[in-house]
Amino acid sequence: MNRRLRCYDCGETFEVDERKRCVCGEPLWFDVDTAGFEWPDEDWTAGMWRYVDVLPVSEPIGPTPGTTPLVRAEELEEYAGCRLSLKPEGQNPTGSFKDRGTAVGVSYAAATGYDWIGTVSHGNMALSTSAYAASAGLEAAVFVPADTPPERLELIARHDPRIFRVEGDYGQLYADTLALEHGSDLDVTFVNSDTPLRVAGQKTVGYEILEEFEPDVPDAIVLPVSSGGHASGIWKAVRELEDAGLLEETPRLYFVQAGPCDPIATAYREGRDEVTPIDPGETIAVSIANSDPPSGTRTLRAARETGGAVVSVPDEATREAMDRLATTAGLSVEPSSAVALAGVRQLSESSKLAPDDDVVTVLTGSGYKERYDVDVDSRARTIDLADLEDELAAAVDG
Repeated sequence: MNRRLRCYDCGETFEVDERKRCVCGEPLWFDVDTAGFEWPDEDWTAGMWRYVDVLPVSEPIGPTPGTTPLVRAEELEEYAGCRLSLKPEGQNPTGSFKDRGTAVGVSYAAATGYDWIGTVSHGNMALSTSAYAASAGLEAAVFVPADTPPERLELIARHDPRIFRVEGDYGQLYADTLALEHGSDLDVTFVNSDTPLRVAGQKTVGYEILEEFEPDVPDAIVLPVSSGGHASGIWKAVRELEDAGLLEETPRLYFVQAGPCDPIATAYREGRDEVTPIDPGETIAVSIANSDPPSGTRTLRAARETGGAVVSVPDEATREAMDRLATTAGLSVEPSSAVALAGVRQLSESSKLAPDDDVVTVLTGSGYKERYDVDVDSRARTIDLADLEDELAAAVDG
Protein backbone atom coordinates (compact mmCIF):
# COMPACT_ATOMS: atom_id res chain seq x y z
CA MET A 1 0.00 0.00 0.00
CA ASN A 2 0.97 3.65 -0.32
CA ARG A 3 2.74 4.70 2.88
CA ARG A 4 2.19 8.39 2.33
CA LEU A 5 0.45 10.41 5.03
CA ARG A 6 -2.28 12.94 4.29
CA CYS A 7 -4.04 15.67 6.26
CA TYR A 8 -7.81 15.09 6.25
CA ASP A 9 -8.36 18.87 6.43
CA CYS A 10 -6.02 20.68 4.05
CA GLY A 11 -4.91 17.66 1.98
CA GLU A 12 -1.16 18.18 2.44
CA THR A 13 0.89 14.97 2.13
CA PHE A 14 4.05 13.78 3.85
CA GLU A 15 6.30 10.74 3.93
CA VAL A 16 5.94 8.31 6.81
CA ASP A 17 8.21 9.15 9.80
CA GLU A 18 8.54 12.71 8.53
CA ARG A 19 5.92 13.97 10.98
CA LYS A 20 2.68 12.96 12.68
CA ARG A 21 0.80 16.25 12.41
CA CYS A 22 0.30 18.54 9.43
CA VAL A 23 1.83 22.01 9.16
CA CYS A 24 -1.74 23.28 9.60
CA GLY A 25 -1.82 21.65 13.02
CA GLU A 26 -4.30 18.87 12.31
CA PRO A 27 -3.45 15.14 12.65
CA LEU A 28 -2.36 12.99 9.72
CA TRP A 29 -3.48 9.53 8.64
CA PHE A 30 -2.39 7.06 5.98
CA ASP A 31 -3.36 7.87 2.41
CA VAL A 32 -4.95 4.57 1.37
CA ASP A 33 -6.19 3.86 -2.15
CA THR A 34 -9.01 1.31 -1.81
CA ALA A 35 -9.99 1.26 -5.47
CA GLY A 36 -10.52 -2.40 -6.28
CA PHE A 37 -10.57 -3.47 -2.63
CA GLU A 38 -13.02 -6.30 -1.91
CA TRP A 39 -13.96 -8.08 1.27
CA PRO A 40 -11.16 -10.59 1.93
CA ASP A 41 -11.44 -14.34 1.57
CA GLU A 42 -9.15 -15.00 4.56
CA ASP A 43 -10.70 -16.80 7.49
CA TRP A 44 -11.85 -14.66 10.40
CA THR A 45 -9.23 -16.36 12.57
CA ALA A 46 -6.69 -14.06 10.94
CA GLY A 47 -8.08 -11.33 13.18
CA MET A 48 -7.59 -7.74 12.07
CA TRP A 49 -4.81 -8.91 9.75
CA ARG A 50 -7.47 -10.11 7.29
CA TYR A 51 -7.36 -6.45 6.19
CA VAL A 52 -3.59 -6.44 5.67
CA ASP A 53 -4.03 -4.99 2.16
CA VAL A 54 -5.13 -1.67 3.67
CA LEU A 55 -2.65 -1.63 6.58
CA PRO A 56 0.85 -0.09 6.57
CA VAL A 57 2.53 -3.32 7.77
CA SER A 58 2.49 -6.85 6.41
CA GLU A 59 4.38 -8.87 9.06
CA PRO A 60 2.28 -9.09 12.23
CA ILE A 61 4.00 -9.43 15.61
CA GLY A 62 2.48 -10.49 18.91
CA PRO A 63 -0.97 -11.75 19.91
CA THR A 64 -3.60 -11.37 17.18
CA PRO A 65 -6.23 -8.72 17.93
CA GLY A 66 -9.53 -8.20 16.18
CA THR A 67 -12.53 -10.14 14.92
CA THR A 68 -14.28 -9.50 18.20
CA PRO A 69 -17.92 -10.61 18.04
CA LEU A 70 -20.84 -8.47 16.98
CA VAL A 71 -23.57 -9.39 19.44
CA ARG A 72 -27.26 -8.62 18.94
CA ALA A 73 -28.55 -7.42 22.34
CA GLU A 74 -32.32 -7.78 22.14
CA GLU A 75 -32.56 -7.89 25.94
CA LEU A 76 -31.24 -4.31 26.07
CA GLU A 77 -33.29 -2.84 23.24
CA GLU A 78 -36.12 -1.49 25.37
CA TYR A 79 -33.54 0.27 27.52
CA ALA A 80 -31.55 1.52 24.52
CA GLY A 81 -34.59 2.55 22.47
CA CYS A 82 -33.35 0.99 19.20
CA ARG A 83 -32.25 -2.26 17.54
CA LEU A 84 -28.96 -2.76 19.34
CA SER A 85 -25.79 -4.69 18.54
CA LEU A 86 -22.70 -4.63 20.75
CA LYS A 87 -19.05 -4.85 19.71
CA PRO A 88 -17.18 -5.98 22.89
CA GLU A 89 -13.59 -4.92 22.29
CA GLY A 90 -12.66 -6.12 25.76
CA GLN A 91 -12.15 -9.52 24.12
CA ASN A 92 -8.89 -8.37 22.53
CA PRO A 93 -5.68 -9.84 24.03
CA THR A 94 -5.06 -7.16 26.69
CA GLY A 95 -8.73 -6.32 27.16
CA SER A 96 -9.31 -3.24 25.02
CA PHE A 97 -9.57 -1.89 21.48
CA LYS A 98 -6.11 -0.36 21.90
CA ASP A 99 -4.51 -3.66 20.83
CA ARG A 100 -5.45 -3.01 17.22
CA GLY A 101 -3.45 0.22 16.94
CA THR A 102 -0.65 -1.13 19.09
CA ALA A 103 -0.25 -4.24 16.92
CA VAL A 104 0.28 -2.05 13.86
CA GLY A 105 2.59 0.37 15.69
CA VAL A 106 4.80 -2.31 17.25
CA SER A 107 4.98 -4.33 14.02
CA TYR A 108 6.03 -1.20 12.12
CA ALA A 109 8.61 -0.25 14.76
CA ALA A 110 10.16 -3.72 14.68
CA ALA A 111 10.22 -3.84 10.88
CA THR A 112 11.90 -0.43 10.58
CA GLY A 113 14.61 -1.05 13.16
CA TYR A 114 13.44 0.83 16.22
CA ASP A 115 14.63 -0.49 19.58
CA TRP A 116 12.17 1.51 21.68
CA ILE A 117 8.49 2.32 21.41
CA GLY A 118 6.72 4.83 23.62
CA THR A 119 3.23 5.99 24.46
CA VAL A 120 1.28 8.40 26.67
CA SER A 121 -1.70 6.82 28.39
CA HIS A 122 -4.05 6.70 31.37
CA GLY A 123 -4.00 2.89 31.32
CA ASN A 124 -5.32 0.71 28.47
CA MET A 125 -2.91 1.97 25.84
CA ALA A 126 0.04 1.77 28.24
CA LEU A 127 -0.85 -1.83 29.05
CA SER A 128 -1.31 -2.73 25.40
CA THR A 129 1.92 -1.07 24.27
CA SER A 130 3.92 -2.74 27.05
CA ALA A 131 2.55 -6.19 26.21
CA TYR A 132 3.11 -5.96 22.46
CA ALA A 133 6.57 -4.45 22.89
CA ALA A 134 7.49 -7.41 25.08
CA SER A 135 6.27 -9.83 22.41
CA ALA A 136 8.44 -8.08 19.80
CA GLY A 137 11.58 -7.83 21.93
CA LEU A 138 11.34 -4.03 22.04
CA GLU A 139 11.82 -1.76 25.02
CA ALA A 140 8.77 0.26 26.01
CA ALA A 141 8.66 3.73 27.57
CA VAL A 142 5.27 4.46 29.12
CA PHE A 143 4.32 7.93 30.35
CA VAL A 144 1.32 8.08 32.66
CA PRO A 145 -0.22 10.87 34.76
CA ALA A 146 1.22 10.96 38.26
CA ASP A 147 -2.16 10.15 39.79
CA THR A 148 -2.65 6.92 37.81
CA PRO A 149 -4.16 4.34 40.23
CA PRO A 150 -1.71 1.73 41.61
CA GLU A 151 -3.86 -1.17 40.34
CA ARG A 152 -3.42 0.09 36.78
CA LEU A 153 0.32 0.48 37.20
CA GLU A 154 0.55 -3.08 38.51
CA LEU A 155 -1.07 -4.43 35.35
CA ILE A 156 1.24 -2.38 33.12
CA ALA A 157 4.35 -3.31 35.11
CA ARG A 158 3.83 -7.04 34.47
CA HIS A 159 5.35 -6.58 31.01
CA ASP A 160 8.44 -4.77 32.38
CA PRO A 161 8.26 -1.43 30.55
CA ARG A 162 9.93 1.73 31.82
CA ILE A 163 7.07 3.56 33.55
CA PHE A 164 7.31 7.31 34.04
CA ARG A 165 4.73 8.95 36.30
CA VAL A 166 4.64 12.54 35.10
CA GLU A 167 3.57 15.61 37.04
CA GLY A 168 2.05 18.33 34.86
CA ASP A 169 -0.51 18.87 32.13
CA TYR A 170 -1.56 15.63 30.38
CA GLY A 171 -2.29 17.35 27.05
CA GLN A 172 1.15 18.94 27.04
CA LEU A 173 2.71 15.56 27.80
CA TYR A 174 1.24 14.24 24.56
CA ALA A 175 2.69 17.11 22.53
CA ASP A 176 6.07 17.01 24.24
CA THR A 177 6.64 13.30 23.53
CA LEU A 178 5.99 13.75 19.81
CA ALA A 179 8.29 16.79 19.76
CA LEU A 180 10.92 14.73 21.57
CA GLU A 181 10.71 12.00 18.94
CA HIS A 182 11.49 14.37 16.08
CA GLY A 183 13.69 16.83 17.96
CA SER A 184 16.31 14.50 19.43
CA ASP A 185 18.61 11.62 18.51
CA LEU A 186 16.69 9.15 20.68
CA ASP A 187 15.82 5.90 18.93
CA VAL A 188 12.19 5.96 20.13
CA THR A 189 8.97 6.08 18.12
CA PHE A 190 5.78 7.15 19.88
CA VAL A 191 2.46 5.51 19.05
CA ASN A 192 0.18 7.86 20.93
CA SER A 193 -3.60 7.91 20.88
CA ASP A 194 -4.23 9.44 17.44
CA THR A 195 -0.96 8.98 15.59
CA PRO A 196 -1.22 7.56 12.05
CA LEU A 197 -0.11 4.00 12.91
CA ARG A 198 -2.60 3.74 15.76
CA VAL A 199 -5.49 5.09 13.69
CA ALA A 200 -4.57 2.62 10.91
CA GLY A 201 -5.01 -0.30 13.28
CA GLN A 202 -8.10 1.04 15.02
CA LYS A 203 -9.96 1.55 11.75
CA THR A 204 -10.27 -2.25 11.54
CA VAL A 205 -13.09 -2.06 14.12
CA GLY A 206 -15.09 -0.21 11.49
CA TYR A 207 -14.09 -2.67 8.76
CA GLU A 208 -15.33 -5.60 10.84
CA ILE A 209 -18.66 -3.96 11.73
CA LEU A 210 -19.38 -3.00 8.16
CA GLU A 211 -18.31 -6.35 6.72
CA GLU A 212 -20.57 -8.23 9.14
CA PHE A 213 -23.54 -6.07 8.13
CA GLU A 214 -22.94 -6.24 4.39
CA PRO A 215 -24.70 -6.01 2.02
CA ASP A 216 -26.64 -3.80 4.46
CA VAL A 217 -25.22 -0.96 6.55
CA PRO A 218 -26.04 -0.12 10.18
CA ASP A 219 -27.96 3.11 10.59
CA ALA A 220 -25.54 4.32 13.24
CA ILE A 221 -22.31 3.45 15.05
CA VAL A 222 -21.89 4.82 18.56
CA LEU A 223 -18.65 4.86 20.53
CA PRO A 224 -16.96 6.72 23.38
CA VAL A 225 -14.42 9.38 22.49
CA SER A 226 -11.38 10.79 24.28
CA SER A 227 -8.46 11.92 22.12
CA GLY A 228 -10.41 11.27 18.93
CA GLY A 229 -8.09 8.57 17.61
CA HIS A 230 -10.66 5.78 17.73
CA ALA A 231 -13.33 8.03 16.26
CA SER A 232 -10.91 8.96 13.48
CA GLY A 233 -10.28 5.29 12.77
CA ILE A 234 -13.97 4.48 12.40
CA TRP A 235 -14.47 7.49 10.11
CA LYS A 236 -11.42 6.45 8.09
CA ALA A 237 -12.91 2.97 7.61
CA VAL A 238 -16.18 4.48 6.39
CA ARG A 239 -14.40 6.78 3.94
CA GLU A 240 -12.19 3.99 2.57
CA LEU A 241 -15.06 1.57 2.10
CA GLU A 242 -17.12 4.28 0.39
CA ASP A 243 -14.21 4.83 -2.02
CA ALA A 244 -14.09 1.07 -2.61
CA GLY A 245 -17.78 1.10 -3.57
CA LEU A 246 -18.69 -1.34 -0.79
CA LEU A 247 -21.16 0.87 1.07
CA GLU A 248 -24.57 1.71 -0.34
CA GLU A 249 -25.18 4.18 2.48
CA THR A 250 -23.09 5.94 5.11
CA PRO A 251 -23.74 5.05 8.76
CA ARG A 252 -24.22 8.02 11.06
CA LEU A 253 -21.37 8.32 13.55
CA TYR A 254 -22.21 9.32 17.10
CA PHE A 255 -19.54 9.99 19.70
CA VAL A 256 -20.12 10.11 23.45
CA GLN A 257 -18.14 11.83 26.19
CA ALA A 258 -18.37 11.94 29.97
CA GLY A 259 -20.28 15.04 31.04
CA PRO A 260 -17.60 16.38 33.43
CA CYS A 261 -14.99 16.35 30.64
CA ASP A 262 -16.59 16.91 27.23
CA PRO A 263 -14.66 19.39 25.05
CA ILE A 264 -15.79 17.83 21.75
CA ALA A 265 -19.45 17.67 22.78
CA THR A 266 -19.20 21.27 23.99
CA ALA A 267 -17.93 22.42 20.60
CA TYR A 268 -20.71 20.45 18.89
CA ARG A 269 -23.44 21.97 21.08
CA GLU A 270 -22.08 25.46 20.50
CA GLY A 271 -21.91 25.01 16.73
CA ARG A 272 -18.17 25.63 16.56
CA ASP A 273 -15.87 24.22 13.88
CA GLU A 274 -12.92 23.68 16.20
CA VAL A 275 -12.50 22.00 19.56
CA THR A 276 -10.73 23.99 22.27
CA PRO A 277 -9.51 22.90 25.72
CA ILE A 278 -11.83 23.06 28.72
CA ASP A 279 -11.39 22.97 32.50
CA PRO A 280 -12.38 19.38 33.32
CA GLY A 281 -14.29 18.05 36.29
CA GLU A 282 -13.83 14.66 37.90
CA THR A 283 -15.50 11.67 36.29
CA ILE A 284 -15.66 7.92 36.81
CA ALA A 285 -14.79 7.55 33.11
CA VAL A 286 -11.14 8.36 33.79
CA SER A 287 -9.81 6.73 30.61
CA ILE A 288 -11.62 9.21 28.36
CA ALA A 289 -11.13 12.30 30.51
CA ASN A 290 -9.14 14.29 27.96
CA SER A 291 -9.74 18.03 28.25
CA ASP A 292 -7.62 18.87 25.18
CA PRO A 293 -8.18 16.08 22.61
CA PRO A 294 -5.58 16.16 19.82
CA SER A 295 -8.07 14.82 17.24
CA GLY A 296 -11.08 16.61 18.66
CA THR A 297 -11.70 18.74 15.60
CA ARG A 298 -11.34 15.72 13.29
CA THR A 299 -13.94 13.90 15.42
CA LEU A 300 -16.28 16.89 15.19
CA ARG A 301 -15.95 16.81 11.40
CA ALA A 302 -16.65 13.05 11.33
CA ALA A 303 -19.89 13.47 13.27
CA ARG A 304 -21.18 16.31 11.12
CA GLU A 305 -20.19 14.88 7.74
CA THR A 306 -21.93 11.57 8.49
CA GLY A 307 -25.08 13.18 9.91
CA GLY A 308 -24.26 12.11 13.45
CA ALA A 309 -23.59 14.06 16.62
CA VAL A 310 -21.40 14.36 19.72
CA VAL A 311 -23.12 14.14 23.10
CA SER A 312 -22.10 13.81 26.73
CA VAL A 313 -23.68 11.88 29.58
CA PRO A 314 -23.58 12.32 33.37
CA ASP A 315 -21.76 9.80 35.53
CA GLU A 316 -25.09 8.60 36.96
CA ALA A 317 -26.17 7.47 33.49
CA THR A 318 -22.81 5.77 32.96
CA ARG A 319 -23.18 3.81 36.21
CA GLU A 320 -26.66 2.70 35.20
CA ALA A 321 -25.43 1.60 31.76
CA MET A 322 -22.57 -0.38 33.34
CA ASP A 323 -25.03 -2.18 35.57
CA ARG A 324 -27.44 -2.92 32.71
CA LEU A 325 -24.66 -4.37 30.57
CA ALA A 326 -23.41 -6.56 33.41
CA THR A 327 -26.76 -7.81 34.70
CA THR A 328 -28.68 -8.02 31.41
CA ALA A 329 -26.09 -8.75 28.71
CA GLY A 330 -23.45 -10.45 30.86
CA LEU A 331 -20.78 -7.95 29.81
CA SER A 332 -18.61 -6.23 32.39
CA VAL A 333 -17.15 -3.06 30.92
CA GLU A 334 -15.21 -0.13 32.30
CA PRO A 335 -17.02 3.21 32.77
CA SER A 336 -15.34 4.65 29.68
CA SER A 337 -17.07 1.94 27.62
CA ALA A 338 -20.44 2.25 29.34
CA VAL A 339 -20.73 5.91 28.33
CA ALA A 340 -21.49 4.64 24.81
CA LEU A 341 -24.64 2.77 25.88
CA ALA A 342 -25.67 5.70 28.07
CA GLY A 343 -25.25 7.87 24.99
CA VAL A 344 -27.42 5.54 22.88
CA ARG A 345 -30.21 5.83 25.44
CA GLN A 346 -29.90 9.61 25.44
CA LEU A 347 -29.88 9.79 21.65
CA SER A 348 -33.02 7.64 21.52
CA GLU A 349 -34.79 9.78 24.11
CA SER A 350 -34.01 12.88 22.03
CA SER A 351 -35.25 11.13 18.84
CA LYS A 352 -31.86 11.24 17.13
CA LEU A 353 -32.10 7.44 17.04
CA ALA A 354 -35.37 5.75 16.04
CA PRO A 355 -36.75 2.51 17.53
CA ASP A 356 -36.18 0.68 14.22
CA ASP A 357 -32.62 1.99 13.70
CA ASP A 358 -29.90 -0.67 13.61
CA VAL A 359 -27.28 0.71 15.99
CA VAL A 360 -23.86 -0.73 16.77
CA THR A 361 -22.36 0.29 20.10
CA VAL A 362 -18.62 -0.23 20.52
CA LEU A 363 -17.64 -1.30 24.05
CA THR A 364 -14.00 -0.34 24.16
CA GLY A 365 -12.64 -2.13 27.22
CA SER A 366 -13.16 -4.85 29.80
CA GLY A 367 -14.39 -4.11 33.30
CA TYR A 368 -12.50 -7.01 34.86
CA LYS A 369 -9.16 -5.24 35.09
CA GLU A 370 -10.02 -2.85 37.93
CA ARG A 371 -12.17 -2.61 41.01
CA TYR A 372 -15.39 -0.63 40.73
CA ASP A 373 -17.80 0.57 43.36
CA VAL A 374 -20.46 -2.16 43.39
CA ASP A 375 -22.77 -2.70 46.36
CA VAL A 376 -21.83 -6.31 47.08
CA ASP A 377 -23.82 -6.47 50.33
CA SER A 378 -27.10 -5.98 48.48
CA ARG A 379 -26.29 -8.89 46.16
CA ALA A 380 -24.72 -11.37 48.58
CA ARG A 381 -25.71 -13.07 51.81
CA THR A 382 -24.14 -15.54 54.20
CA ILE A 383 -26.03 -18.80 54.83
CA ASP A 384 -25.51 -22.02 56.74
CA LEU A 385 -24.73 -25.09 54.65
CA ALA A 386 -27.69 -26.92 56.21
CA ASP A 387 -30.02 -24.24 54.88
CA LEU A 388 -28.79 -24.46 51.29
CA GLU A 389 -31.96 -25.89 49.73
CA ASP A 390 -34.34 -23.65 51.67
CA GLU A 391 -32.35 -20.52 50.86
CA LEU A 392 -32.16 -21.38 47.14
CA ALA A 393 -35.87 -22.16 47.06
CA ALA A 394 -36.65 -18.81 48.66
CA ALA A 395 -34.54 -17.05 46.07
CA VAL A 396 -36.15 -18.92 43.17
CA ASP A 397 -39.63 -18.14 44.46
CA GLY A 398 -38.71 -14.48 44.67
